[in-house]
Amino acid sequence: MNPTFIHLRVHSEYSLSDGIVRIKPLLDATADNNMPAVGITDHNNLFALVKFYKAAQESGVKPIVAADVMIASQRENDDPSPLVLIARDEVGYRNLSELISKSYREGQDARQISLRREWVAAQSSGLLALSAGKDGDVGRALLGGRMSEALDLTREWLRVFPDAFYLELHRTGRDDEEDYIAGAIDLALELGCPVVATNDVRFISPDEFEAHEARVCIHEGRTLDDPRRERRYSNEQYLKTPAQMIELFSDIPEAIENTVEIARRCNVDIDLGNNYMPAYPVPDGYTAESYLVEVTKTGLDDRLSRTDYSIDRKAYDERLDYELSVINNMGFAGYFLIVMEFIQWAKDHDIPVGPGRGSGAGSLVAYSLLITNIDPLEFDLLFERFLNPERVSLPDFDIDFCMDGRDRVIQHVTELYGRDAVSQIITFGTMAAKAVVRDVARVQGKPYGLADQLSKMIPFEPGMTLERAMEEEPAFAEFVASNDEAEEIMEMAFKLEGLTRNVGKHAGGVVIAPTCLTDFTPVYCDAAGGNVMTQFDMLDVEQVGLVKFDFLGLRTLTIIDNALKRINNRCITRGEEPIDIDAISLEDPAVYANLQQGKTTAVFQLESRGMKDMLKKVKPNRFADIVALVALYRPGPMQLADDFVKRKHGIEQVDYLHPSLEHVLEGTYGVMLYQEQVMQIAQVLAGYSLAEADILRKAMGKKKPEEMAQQRAVFIEGSSKNGVDSGQADHIFNLMERFAGYGFNKPHSVGYALVAYQTAWLKHYYPSDFMAAVLSADMQNTDKVVVNIDESRVMGLTVKTPSINQGEYRFLADEDGHINYGLGAVKGLGEGPVDDIVSERERGGAFNDLYKFCERVDSRRVNRRAVEALIGSGALDELVTLDEDIDYCRALLLANQSDAVKLAEQKARNLDSGVQDLFGEDMMLTSGEQGRYNHFDSLQCLSLKDRLTKEKETLGLYLTAHPLDVYQKELRFLAKSRIVDLRSGTDEQVIVGLVVAMRTMKSRKGENIAFLTLDDKTGRVEVSVFADMYENNRDLLYKDAVIMVKGSASIDDFTDGMKMRATEVLSMEQARVKSVKKLKLNVDQQTLAPDFAKELASILAPFKGYDGQGCPVVVEYCRTEASAEVIFGDEWRIQPSDDLMQDLRNRYGPERVNLHY
Repeated sequence: MNPTFIHLRVHSEYSLSDGIVRIKPLLDATADNNMPAVGITDHNNLFALVKFYKAAQESGVKPIVAADVMIASQRENDDPSPLVLIARDEVGYRNLSELISKSYREGQDARQISLRREWVAAQSSGLLALSAGKDGDVGRALLGGRMSEALDLTREWLRVFPDAFYLELHRTGRDDEEDYIAGAIDLALELGCPVVATNDVRFISPDEFEAHEARVCIHEGRTLDDPRRERRYSNEQYLKTPAQMIELFSDIPEAIENTVEIARRCNVDIDLGNNYMPAYPVPDGYTAESYLVEVTKTGLDDRLSRTDYSIDRKAYDERLDYELSVINNMGFAGYFLIVMEFIQWAKDHDIPVGPGRGSGAGSLVAYSLLITNIDPLEFDLLFERFLNPERVSLPDFDIDFCMDGRDRVIQHVTELYGRDAVSQIITFGTMAAKAVVRDVARVQGKPYGLADQLSKMIPFEPGMTLERAMEEEPAFAEFVASNDEAEEIMEMAFKLEGLTRNVGKHAGGVVIAPTCLTDFTPVYCDAAGGNVMTQFDMLDVEQVGLVKFDFLGLRTLTIIDNALKRINNRCITRGEEPIDIDAISLEDPAVYANLQQGKTTAVFQLESRGMKDMLKKVKPNRFADIVALVALYRPGPMQLADDFVKRKHGIEQVDYLHPSLEHVLEGTYGVMLYQEQVMQIAQVLAGYSLAEADILRKAMGKKKPEEMAQQRAVFIEGSSKNGVDSGQADHIFNLMERFAGYGFNKPHSVGYALVAYQTAWLKHYYPSDFMAAVLSADMQNTDKVVVNIDESRVMGLTVKTPSINQGEYRFLADEDGHINYGLGAVKGLGEGPVDDIVSERERGGAFNDLYKFCERVDSRRVNRRAVEALIGSGALDELVTLDEDIDYCRALLLANQSDAVKLAEQKARNLDSGVQDLFGEDMMLTSGEQGRYNHFDSLQCLSLKDRLTKEKETLGLYLTAHPLDVYQKELRFLAKSRIVDLRSGTDEQVIVGLVVAMRTMKSRKGENIAFLTLDDKTGRVEVSVFADMYENNRDLLYKDAVIMVKGSASIDDFTDGMKMRATEVLSMEQARVKSVKKLKLNVDQQTLAPDFAKELASILAPFKGYDGQGCPVVVEYCRTEASAEVIFGDEWRIQPSDDLMQDLRNRYGPERVNLHY
């Protein structure tokens, strides 16, 4: 059957601004409607090209390579107009790629992306163009009544695209289409220009129109019912059948016929699956292969000359020769040399590099070239796991760099190989479950609260979908079913979920092309021309042959580097030998003693709660144990943990499966933990080569029945030849097959275990420097700062209050081993303001007065908000020299803050304008014994709660006191026990504590359980709150809440500490109401104001209880000769909240207001 119509213009989901067409459904619909070809013309990009091209070929549909581009107008102030460019052949595809790249690099500003006409004219070869209908430049001229201009534009395009320019016609029910078609037909007849029909497709079926409109509104930030939004699309822009299109254009049959003609003319063959290595600049007289051999052998000689233990040199030389032959035969010499160069550059420029990660750490060549820092023979690592001569695949080194230096390395590579050849890799963000619900609710104009409620009901879990959420969260499904508005949101959200929404940048992926990038992929960049990225994602760039290098940023390397710099500076000052972290002993008993106790907060890879529990069970005492733990602590292998622990401690006998496998499995006590062990078992037992064993390992991971049956037969036959019973061989093969699926990559485990050990070593021997570096690395993450300051205190370290005269941007350890608080961790300050403060301090000496401080620093950088944050954090406490307490000092600073900032700004303005104000600058100051401060008479001291609230706001934690200190006088009445005094038993105990952490999970019955960590200064305990108790008290359970808990305590088997199960949870206010007898206010003759009764009534009124609930109020009036108590009536019973207590204490004094229990 001959084709009758082809859709040439379809916007897929990758258009981002519009279009909800997904590739597979598009190809299915195309094939179902007997259309042999289809074209995707996404808006100014080829993001989807490789996915579309491959899927189309698999579906038997011809892919037409095309894009909608924007052409800059010749008329001043006119917006760019669209033009459809279709590649006829490989030359056209190359030109299309280069033009799209040029539009981003050179044709982009803050508002739009466009191409100049001369750029298109210069690269029109191999391209065919459609006029884009009424929206194109010809269409605009026609509808604007400018026939002469339309003629000129068409002639120009016919000249640029000889025999390859078509006037595009649409009939989608949008305004002005028929007027345009009439003009276009006249134009076509006059100039002999062919016409072509498209349906300008944005969705596949008619019922998706509303979903598409929602997608457009999400992109534009508008609501569906916004009367101002432009309605650019119609419900007719779906993937119509050929019959529908033929009928639609029955009066212009050539417009339909030309779609088939264009499809026939366009034949692009995209080169996929081949690899194109960038060229490394080798010295004259060398090939890449010969140069690799020379530098590798030199490197190995250097490495081995520095070893202080005996080695089998022959084994190293044989391994090296084998690896070099494989690398050179596979054509990967240049790859190794490129990696070697940029890693050496990083080291030469003091940028820390990780010891190795991934299977690349199993290469002796990599070790010799200083790419990795792990000797593969020492740790029994296999090269074939990285490069297999029998399974050709690209090598893939994942390189960890210090976070602060990673971008410098990428910049170096860009400069070395050329900006046209180097790029980072694009990623695509999608409309994920939680976000799409919020987005849909917003564009539908639904209440924010409803959207928030729906979104929060969806579990926060990677890969979560709306369908899964409905299945796993019965409350979510019930709520949607019972709420019409929620149901409407979900109906639309299901249609949009998973659509591509925006672009991002791969965390570390960089490609280096052997020629220009646009020979392989178009590029994308931001409006400033920066952040250049491929338009193909990570999988697609590999398909087109580009080699990917992973430049990953590892924060732990930054921590180690910063700690070592401080330590070694001190060593040099003292005349001591600097620390070489790569030379430390990996078998230090003191370090293992800490690991065995789970003292691993801030230790890389070993700091999670589960890992701490595992450390206490395993009790590692050698480096191999840490390597195993890194591999073991994952969902699959965790089932092996019990065997590992029991065998290590001699509780269970070690089973090596076969005597010949002892040396393979002895490091893991007979537990098959690493992928390399699976390979070695096949080698030792069944005679596989390591290359064949790697193919077996991979096959086991894929679990293909036919392939596994063949491999089983080969394994059993090979084992039998080596004298192994076939039944035993079959049993071992079953175990291998089971473990191979989740066996871990041993080189990766060794690399990360090494970094873990180095951090544990630094924490033990240089605790203050290490913790200061840890705090600095995460100082923008408040939760981590809190955890790490708590850990510092547990370690016996002193973390000082922020100080304007001692603090730097980062946390730093001083000579006494104390940690100076990093000013960069104060919220409201950035690196710029802190640098300004530190520079001025170094220039002009210490600050000693708030007014002088504000005058000396740049008020444009250290603004009013920054000064307020500094006061709240305590960083300016030392600027008040009065012998007063901390709350008075901060109150005084806050009272004077506005005047100080205002005066400093006035002085700066006067200085800038050359004016000298003889009076105004100091009119606001009253210097005297109390310093240059005002507002003493009206000053009200901060309460402890206010002080802590401001610390929490500015630092994210409570630094100078504990929130329970606010309730110090009451705790003995409310808390019958302290956490430190909890005892295991069925008797109920009552504690009061601050919620410092909280997590929730589902029980087997599907009920919610909360686990709270409570702190009362004497200790911490985990409290479990189950089902109904949790649901009834959800509003009380949040981080930083102070609550009273009643329940029974028991021993926690994991931590050996106490845990508690709650039977009652109360807020402090509820606990007070339940226990307090009265609120008593003491007044005397001197303090009794004339309007006392009225004033007191106004303070109490907002806190009155309902229906006689609450506690009674008593006023005790004292005179010299007598005193009397006035007991207020039940209508004046009150809720004794913190706010009421503070209001009363502010007015009458802290000592005059008390709760009696």
